Amino acid sequence: MKNKLLVICGPTATGKTSLGFKLAKKLSSRGRPASGWNGEIISADSRQVYKHMDIGTGKGLPINSKLQTLNSNLGFRNSDLGFYLIHGIKLWGYDLAEPNERYNVSVYFKTIKYIISDIWMRGKLPIIVGGTGLYIKSIIDGIPTVDIPKNDSLRESLENLTVAQMYEKLATLDSTKAASLNSSDKLNPRRLVRAIEVAVWNIENETQKQIVEKRKNVLDRDVDVLMVGLIANNSVLLNNIEKRVESRIENGFIDEVENLLKMGVSWKDQSMNSLGYKESEAFFKNGQTYEDFVSLWIKNEMKYVKRQITWFKKDRRIKWFDIESLEYPKNVEKIVNKWYSSITNDTKN
Repeated sequence: MKNKLLVICGPTATGKTSLGFKLAKKLSSRGRPASGWNGEIISADSRQVYKHMDIGTGKGLPINSKLQTLNSNLGFRNSDLGFYLIHGIKLWGYDLAEPNERYNVSVYFKTIKYIISDIWMRGKLPIIVGGTGLYIKSIIDGIPTVDIPKNDSLRESLENLTVAQMYEKLATLDSTKAASLNSSDKLNPRRLVRAIEVAVWNIENETQKQIVEKRKNVLDRDVDVLMVGLIANNSVLLNNIEKRVESRIENGFIDEVENLLKMGVSWKDQSMNSLGYKESEAFFKNGQTYEDFVSLWIKNEMKYVKRQITWFKKDRRIKWFDIESLEYPKNVEKIVNKWYSSITNDTKN
């Protein structure tokens, strides 16, 4: 019987996590008596990996929730790795790093791989929920560059370059990669630095490059993946984002940012480049009005939505559902139940 992996993806503010919890509770054990709920949630959100950043990233944890550490038979050693238990459902992928740490898709991939294996060992279904397309891709398809190490000396040499100069350097090293970048990536110094880093590594390690590019079967060659995407028109998404930003501020977002700064977190830290946090810098430092801060946050959330849609629409494996349809929850549940209860031909023989 194939191991199964359910993915719920799509743009922000479409109710992915809520749907994930509903499905986790309703799934049966494919003919076997269920031992508690059968699904477990894994966040695929590059902002929710940071500790102490709960409100702005929308973790939605109940009051007094505590991280419960992983007790695994897989030999993975990380005292900080654990889950939150919410309404009887385990939720993984939160609080994987300190807010002053650098975090990347390579670390995420290695961590989540262990978590998924642990869930399978216990006869449960991993449900990946989130909108960070690169994180999801690393798990279900693999990323050839994920194991290419960080080059600190190279990064230091790039620190004083402008984004235009970094892009020019990338074009010199790897013109194909440079030409493939969208307008947003061309202006993103962190992504340009990584692209240059990969290009340099490829030039210096041509043999290893060929090996890395052949890397397949990220989790298990017999994994059966179902990808469900949630979507809505822009007016609905904008309305949802406006309500969500307002709710996060009312629930103490400003206090959360102040606490992070008191802890020694810097505006230059990678975590503070997250939506909401980066827009608040001018509000805290330069006397920006509250109205302008909120307006900029909402505007940048919508820009992010467009990038997410562009990313996910390229993947033809995703089965899309419009959240405006009253029938969408039932339709999703129907297709997921059919997929989850199916047994492979190998098992029948």
